[in-house]
Amino acid sequence: MNARLNALPLPVLITAFCLLWSLAFSVGRVGLAYAPPMTLLALRFGLAAMVAFALAWMGDEEWPRGRALLTLAVVGLVNNALYLGLSYVGMGHVPSGLTAVVVSANPILTAVLASLLLEERLNPRKLLGLGLGVAGVALILRHRVVAGVDDAAQLLWPIGALAALSGGAILFKLLSRGGAAATSGFAGLAVQLAAAALAMTGPAWAFEGGLSAIDATPTFWASLLFQVIPASVAAYWIWFRLLHVCSATAASAWHFLMPPLGLLFGWLLLEEKVLWVDLAGIVPVALGIALVTRATPVKDQ
Repeated sequence: MNARLNALPLPVLITAFCLLWSLAFSVGRVGLAYAPPMTLLALRFGLAAMVAFALAWMGDEEWPRGRALLTLAVVGLVNNALYLGLSYVGMGHVPSGLTAVVVSANPILTAVLASLLLEERLNPRKLLGLGLGVAGVALILRHRVVAGVDDAAQLLWPIGALAALSGGAILFKLLSRGGAAATSGFAGLAVQLAAAALAMTGPAWAFEGGLSAIDATPTFWASLLFQVIPASVAAYWIWFRLLHVCSATAASAWHFLMPPLGLLFGWLLLEEKVLWVDLAGIVPVALGIALVTRATPVKDQ
């Protein structure tokens, strides 16, 4: 099964990733209306880990061992528990669309870290593309804060999430470059999700009361189902697949699409306010992605 998934064309993977990743912010905020953040994430990660374990077992995948196992667990803590923990706690104060906007700056931080730690070259075309992406995101962000739609102090939550997401991408690339097995399959994803679930369970019980704090309505279960399978299993599998076949800079460039998509889904699902400048920021974002990802070498699949 994993071989068939790996054979999917890159445009299909990219389209699915962008839609699922950006929609997850709004659906996650729906779930937060019925459960506190750490409890919701502990349940999400635990159920998603079981799904990923089952998929890895059915696909007869090789399981990580030793140093690879430990490294994947660390990646899971950074890329799942820390990133989504900060995002979900932050969405109690910041709209889901704005959270998507801030996190979409991931390509910039990832590109800088990749140039320092992974020796990925930043040529003038990529630098121009990254600059355009930053301009589009900054245009949206500044206008919303100046217009009084959002509180600048609360942006520390999604900014911390941004740092965790970029750090997780670099850690994953370092592991993959070392030739460790089971890094981009469901087995590696299962280890990451299990580590994140364990990390969230203690704080959820200590500070939020655990499962008793959940208002288990049909809407909550629908939100959780999306967060477990499309968001945690499918979207994260695609994300690590993109990191496996592309440079960290090129794969991360697609996060520039999260502002318009995140704002769109926030408007559709949660009736969050969308300003005209939010739509204007799409233009430099699209140009930036085109420049960063054009003619990017892809490894053999």
